Amino acid sequence: MTLIVFLAAVPQRAHAVSKEMIQLQTQVQQLLDMVQRLQSTMDTRFAVLQNLAQQTADQATQMSGSVNTLQQKLNTALDNLNGKLDTGQGQVQSLNDSVDELKTRIDKLQKSVSDLQSQLQNIQNPPQGAPQQPGASGMPQSQNMGMPVPGGAPAPQMNQTPPLEQTYQTALSDFNGGNYPLATSEFEDVIKYYPMDTYAGSSQFYLGEIAYRQKNYEDAIKDYNVVLEQFSGNPKAATAQLHKGDALIKSGKKQAGIEELRSLIHRHPQTPEAQQAREKLNGMGVRINPGRG
Repeated sequence: MTLIVFLAAVPQRAHAVSKEMIQLQTQVQQLLDMVQRLQSTMDTRFAVLQNLAQQTADQATQMSGSVNTLQQKLNTALDNLNGKLDTGQGQVQSLNDSVDELKTRIDKLQKSVSDLQSQLQNIQNPPQGAPQQPGASGMPQSQNMGMPVPGGAPAPQMNQTPPLEQTYQTALSDFNGGNYPLATSEFEDVIKYYPMDTYAGSSQFYLGEIAYRQKNYEDAIKDYNVVLEQFSGNPKAATAQLHKGDALIKSGKKQAGIEELRSLIHRHPQTPEAQQAREKLNGMGVRINPGRG
């Protein structure tokens, strides 16, 4: 009887196991389907992302090319502008040179007039010891000086005009020898008696040099200004502007000194003084032309 019950129960258990296996297989198949769908979705999205990345890379390449083209055009435009600026500066320099040449010619003409005036003055007032012509009173003119003449007032006493070349060279020698008081007096005589001569401009420059060497920068700046304003065509003008810039900087007016050195470079770009100005500005870490990068 027991055996019959056991045999009857075996098919039922086998049937239950088979049903569970089928359910498990179904669940596994469903899981595999889900995994496949997820993989398909991931592949699709990855392809979309990859496509977007490629499009972004292409756009970046195109943008880079556009930027490079724009940079080339900008560089070309800057080069053209710099060329025009250089041409304009060259034209301005040529105009300045023409003006300086004209001023030099005017100075030479004024020197000729001054020399004629000096000769006339020497004729009218000959040096002491020279033969004298009888005056209106019958006495030599040298004896008439300061003496009353019939029917007139006393003749005026005239000062002797110092010789130009000799006075200037003597003053220059005293300056080089460090005898500044005497050199100052002699340079001032040149300016006083020959104010339109080229030597007057050079004498004014050396008055500035004397003040500069004595560290009297304010007076030096004033003397250099006279050279630049009244004797701009003088050969010492560029040096006067260079030393004026140095004097301004040493007197605490740094920015004014920098502008003076820049003005020198612009006005006399090919001179040794301009080269010295460039070196000084570079040594100070200052741009020579503030308008450019």
